[in-house]
Amino acid sequence: MSHRRIATRVSQLNGEGALAVFSRAKELERQGRSIIHLELGEPDFHPAAPVVDSLRNAVASGRDRYCNTRGIPALREEIARYLARTRKLSIQPEQVLVAPGCKMALSLAMMALIEPGDEVLYPDPGFPIYPSFTRGLGAKAVSFGLVEKNKFQPDLNEIASKITGKTRVLIFNSPNNPTGTVFDDSALEGIAALANKHDLWVLTDEIYARILFSGEYRSISTLPGMPERTIIIDGFSKSFAMTGWRLGYAIAPVEIIDAMDLLVLNTFTCAAEFTQVAAIEALRDSTNAVDTMVNEYKLRRDLFVESLAKIPGFRCHSPEGAFYAWVNIEDTGIPAEELQKLLLEEAGVAAIAGAAFGAEGKNYLRFSLVSARHLIQGALDRIHRLSVKWRAVTA
Repeated sequence: MSHRRIATRVSQLNGEGALAVFSRAKELERQGRSIIHLELGEPDFHPAAPVVDSLRNAVASGRDRYCNTRGIPALREEIARYLARTRKLSIQPEQVLVAPGCKMALSLAMMALIEPGDEVLYPDPGFPIYPSFTRGLGAKAVSFGLVEKNKFQPDLNEIASKITGKTRVLIFNSPNNPTGTVFDDSALEGIAALANKHDLWVLTDEIYARILFSGEYRSISTLPGMPERTIIIDGFSKSFAMTGWRLGYAIAPVEIIDAMDLLVLNTFTCAAEFTQVAAIEALRDSTNAVDTMVNEYKLRRDLFVESLAKIPGFRCHSPEGAFYAWVNIEDTGIPAEELQKLLLEEAGVAAIAGAAFGAEGKNYLRFSLVSARHLIQGALDRIHRLSVKWRAVTA
């Protein structure tokens, strides 16, 4: 037996299903096929002009050096102001840590909180990295379901029944990827009560907080007893269409930020200064880019949900936030994996089979509403034409 083995933690990880579909779709495009991409959670928008100008100026003026491990002070102050303005949070700049991407902020927080043998509660369906990284840290990932008959809201009794003496952290994401559910007040209050009662950390992934189609966003950290046990993960990729810029942040009690900072020193040193400078401009949003983008997502959502109702065998609960449609395809009589393949290979529509987001997703497909409206309409027309294949079966 060779001594040059790979650490077992790597075998505990899994990837993201979206990327496999994306590479097959690209392959078909190279063969000359027309593909409508609704698989990746990547906005088709780009950052506003002032943000790009700010980056260019920052690089040109030499802001390309090592900088503060927690993020440049000006950005941390701006994040605190931004969250006060858009989310009614009162936080200090020392509670902010900037990282190269949200996943990095999330994994630093998880490394700071989770020990081997701990149990971590996470939503199913949900972002596949939550259980993956939990297992990578030697902990046990325990799912709670977001099911259609409950309008994809969490079942508080189920969560309560899954808390044990080993439960340390509860992770959730509202608006949720993939369902588009915004956790309602009773869900947030119920989770907060359980966290307080059982002394749990709560990791709230608020990356889609700005992409909300009605009402005001409510963060669980505004509830009683929660600021001292909540870590907020957020960033620039979705709300500001800055996916490739790799910039995210965590908001947490200072002792957690200190622990994460030590992890930063042991891993990546700092996020690039010039992207942080430009991020300040993004947060100020002088051109109202965020509202413009959210209005467009809302139009896409309405178009998608309305047209989808005409496709036999498909049904979809209208998402309250984010830019995904979580479509139940049970009535087609075709397994989701097969349907995903059929849509891609025969109709040229790229979507993701729901099992990529957990066991609860087995009868669903996720469509990302990240293509222009005429393309979304085109995709729905293609699906409608293909539906003759299963109409006969289910008739």
